[in-house]
Amino acid sequence: MQEVKELLACPVETTLSLIGNKWKVLILRDLLPGTKRFGELRKSIGNVSQKVLTAQLRDMEEKGLVHRHVYAEVPPKVEYSLTELGMSLKPILDSMRIWGEEYKAQQK
Repeated sequence: MQEVKELLACPVETTLSLIGNKWKVLILRDLLPGTKRFGELRKSIGNVSQKVLTAQLRDMEEKGLVHRHVYAEVPPKVEYSLTELGMSLKPILDSMRIWGEEYKAQQK
């Protein structure tokens, strides 16, 4: 696992440097229930290009949030799952979901 190059002084900034973009949060959301193949992830996330999804998954794997398992078969089968570190972000995502639900309810 590669560490954040320079640990930022602010812990919130550190967290944002790891998951602070739209695609990474959606990847985490979609892997929380369990393992998914690349195509399943792309479909569940929606409007993301293959190139961007691949880059985001590689970065998250490098940071120790996502595990990539390649099966030795033809055609190659690749599955993605959250590591223990990735799963530890569940309370943060749960809080974001709850906040979003409350915000949407207030907008009606």
